[in-house]
Amino acid sequence: MSQDRLSFLALHFIPGVGDYLVKQLVSYCGSAEQVFKTPKGKLLKIPGIGEVTAESIKTRSTFQNAEKEIEKAEKDGTEILLFTDKKYPARLRAIDDAPSLLYYKGNADLNNPKTVAIVGTRQATEYGKEIVSKIIEDLKPHGALIVSGLAYGIDIQAHKQSLKNDLPTVAVMGSGMDVIYPAPHKDTARKIVEHGALLTENHFGVKPDPHHFPARNRIIAGLCDALVVVEAAEKGGALITAEIANTYNKDVFAVPGSIGLTYSEGCNKLIRNNKAVIYTSIRDLEYHLNWSVDKPTIKAKADIDYSAFSSDEQKVLTLLKEKNGPMMIDDLTIKSSLSPSLLASLLLTLEFGNMVKSLPGKMFTLTKK
Repeated sequence: MSQDRLSFLALHFIPGVGDYLVKQLVSYCGSAEQVFKTPKGKLLKIPGIGEVTAESIKTRSTFQNAEKEIEKAEKDGTEILLFTDKKYPARLRAIDDAPSLLYYKGNADLNNPKTVAIVGTRQATEYGKEIVSKIIEDLKPHGALIVSGLAYGIDIQAHKQSLKNDLPTVAVMGSGMDVIYPAPHKDTARKIVEHGALLTENHFGVKPDPHHFPARNRIIAGLCDALVVVEAAEKGGALITAEIANTYNKDVFAVPGSIGLTYSEGCNKLIRNNKAVIYTSIRDLEYHLNWSVDKPTIKAKADIDYSAFSSDEQKVLTLLKEKNGPMMIDDLTIKSSLSPSLLASLLLTLEFGNMVKSLPGKMFTLTKK
């Protein structure tokens, strides 16, 4: 491991330094390695860095912890993905509170073109399990990546059915990579490693304490194109995940349930409050995400003169032209390096000018090619 990667990992063992401050430090200093070389006086000028944190950085004592963590990862067959790595999931990188590093074990493509998260109650009924089975069976022709949280109930059903249907699946954990929770799911976790991946932001040895799970839920929400809630009580982790997904501008779906049943209340509430689209079949998801099984590629025609447009507009038009088909707004944000607000304004202007067309699923394409 390079010195800069080691330094990046070492930053995570400094008390009081979370994902935001890690990114802040690297941004101000130019690299993780440079953070530890920056004089204390300059560190104190960085927003969020106080005397205690600056002193901890200068002691460099966390490098020993980082080196031990690397040894554990290598022994366990776990890969440490930094925020800046190409393999780091692009959808997750696009959100403000994305983890600055992830522990990854398996072979799933975290940037699969189609990714769906399925969550719900730990007290799943037979109805809920059957719905999950049907959703995943219908997603098989799309080759979708299925994301869930390895918990009892709906989560483990999503993973098991993915394995049964030969779909890759990712289990996002609220513990360290070496602490599989709940323990009865260890065998399924092993199979997931062979046909998908385990993912966590937690160091080795971290226990599944309650406060880790809301943080875990934001990763599930950030990884997907769409989140489907199947059975949920009026309060609980599934609804928290749905709320987070809405703030990330993801498409959220909820499977309706019988009125009066405890584990229908959450889904029905999401639909009633316009926090989720009703899910009745795969066609609902396909329509809103603009997915089709055999969608023909649009053939590019002769070049169009973009010289009359601003440099930022030209950047957006060029990206859409190179894509030669619909492009997610998250991908446009990442590849254009434009702020989400500026990009939204540019797309609206280009749409008014009949240069760009918006599609369901927060997708955009050129009207003139």
